[in-house]
Amino acid sequence: MLKEAEIRTFIDGATNYFEVSAQQAATVGSPYLVTDGNPGAYEYTGVIGISGARKGIVYFTAPRGMLTVLLMRMQETDTSDENIKDLVGEVANTISGNARRDFGRNFVISVPVVIAHDADKVTAPHRRSYVIPINWRTHSAKLVVCLE
Repeated sequence: MLKEAEIRTFIDGATNYFEVSAQQAATVGSPYLVTDGNPGAYEYTGVIGISGARKGIVYFTAPRGMLTVLLMRMQETDTSDENIKDLVGEVANTISGNARRDFGRNFVISVPVVIAHDADKVTAPHRRSYVIPINWRTHSAKLVVCLE
């Protein structure tokens, strides 16, 4: 069960990513708990496996439109599928890396696995997942934290 302070770590990581990378703040909706196992995904998802003291996954999922605009905000003109996939993995990795600072060295993160164009492949390993809605400009994404 995640504590409020632990969820806050992920919220801060997400908002910080947009402030630093896009120089534009993102707003975060109220986190909510999904207990039926599948919190859902958008077109692109970066999945980070978590091991050590906590086990599970953290994933960032977003539609192509949001990721394309984010790349352009970062002065990147190449909005190919490859670059979009790299970006979604980088967002997931950065947020998880920030969480690792708070949780300590027993919070071990994997290299991001990127899933594109196949949202059905994105599944949570446990029955309980926290979904953190992220709104940036006119776009919506979500950060899903699924830790035992």
